[in-house]
Amino acid sequence: MKKSDSAIVIHPEDSVCITTRSFTKGETVAFEDKIMTLQEDIPSGHKVARRHLSAGEHVLKFGYSIGRASSDIQEGQWVHTHNLRTNLEGKLNYSYKPAKEEIKRQPSDLTFQGYIRSNGEAGIRNEIWIINTVGCINKTAEILARMGNERFKDSAIDGIFHFAHPFGCSQLGDDLSNTQKILSNLVHHPNAAGVLVLGLGCENNSVNQFMKVIDEFDQDRVKFLISQEVEDELETGMDLIKALVEYAESFKRQPVPISALKIGMKCGGSDGFSGITANPLVGSFSDLLVSYGGTTIMTEVPEMFGAETILMNRAQDEAVFNKTVALINDFKNYYISHNQVVYENPSPGNKQGGITTLEEKSLGCVQKGGHAYVADVLPYGSRVVKNGLNLVQGPGNDLVSVTALAASGAHIVLFTTGRGTPFGGPVPTVKISTNSLLCQKKSNWIDFNAGQLLEDVGFRELTDDLFHYVLQVASGEIATRNEQNGFKEIAIFKDGVTL
Repeated sequence: MKKSDSAIVIHPEDSVCITTRSFTKGETVAFEDKIMTLQEDIPSGHKVARRHLSAGEHVLKFGYSIGRASSDIQEGQWVHTHNLRTNLEGKLNYSYKPAKEEIKRQPSDLTFQGYIRSNGEAGIRNEIWIINTVGCINKTAEILARMGNERFKDSAIDGIFHFAHPFGCSQLGDDLSNTQKILSNLVHHPNAAGVLVLGLGCENNSVNQFMKVIDEFDQDRVKFLISQEVEDELETGMDLIKALVEYAESFKRQPVPISALKIGMKCGGSDGFSGITANPLVGSFSDLLVSYGGTTIMTEVPEMFGAETILMNRAQDEAVFNKTVALINDFKNYYISHNQVVYENPSPGNKQGGITTLEEKSLGCVQKGGHAYVADVLPYGSRVVKNGLNLVQGPGNDLVSVTALAASGAHIVLFTTGRGTPFGGPVPTVKISTNSLLCQKKSNWIDFNAGQLLEDVGFRELTDDLFHYVLQVASGEIATRNEQNGFKEIAIFKDGVTL
């Protein structure tokens, strides 16, 4: 990457550069021995043609095509939705071309201060979670959480939380199965020292049915309440929460090997700097954690479209390659089955921030995966079982994908954003700004500023800073903004009929 005081060229072959401030027509941009005069007003984070581009010619960014020019584009002109179109279509055929690059495992005595649960898993918070089987009792769960936090505010726990959702009844087939898988994985999540499963009594996802999905569990850690079967569900619920708090207080923080850490990676509200600052920084973090034997997890399958071969060719072996192909094509089938085009993305906010086509967005998005081999590919609602970089099926939607990452086992989610969002998932959700202006404007949302990479901070230095910050979050030394603000939410993927 080369940068002047006002623009960036990511790859030497790129036909566009990226502005780092807003320009007015007639201003100049200097790169090495070349001075380019801008032909129109151009916002910060947007693309400028570095040379003449003919209609139909591929436009290169990151060294890859991000689409074709829909008309002739002159040097110094703004390149965006008015003159750039996507190359993407439907399903494709792929061949395995293994990448030679590999992140080597290195020994490490690094640890974080976590909690070792009775099944040997490590958690980074000592919380009580209320998991309701059906949306009808969201408010009951909310009241129990509020009452519990008031009554047990001096206890050695990190809080009592509930996660409202509208599902668990009037669902069929895969939708009901998805709800059960996500909720059961949250029951098993080691950030929860204790769990109250709260049912109504007449729902499809009844407590008795849900217990079969949960499978094995520690009876001291997981309690069940069917609201219709007790006289006062609040009184009974508080008795059960009291027992869970007492159980949770038996756990103390202790050193845990860094290899036990699982980190989810997500981008939302992306802008023209996402693929230049925050996403590559998270990719560098991922490579470092994987080199220490840890685990990172990516989802947002539609935002791999156009850049999927980068991940496919980093598959650990041909079996993982085939699972990656299925991951991509199955999600394209989902679009096609609903009569939607696969490239109906980026969002209006993405476009305002400088992203034009889905392949441009995807090429920035996949950089969160760094350069590690893909160790495994998992269906929606599955838990990670292999260390290293994992791909999990899920949409681009922020709430649904962060929930999927948490359900897959992520202790923390690193969430990069160029426009900002207050949302937080069930686990600590670290907001990483792509630019310093957002960090300054929304300091109550943003935890870490990757925009420093556009200033005087080096890439390796900031990677080390982020790594240290994440270890502090994992050890309970820092609460993320979503934790401080009390923003902990879930959303579950839905596709079929609601009765």
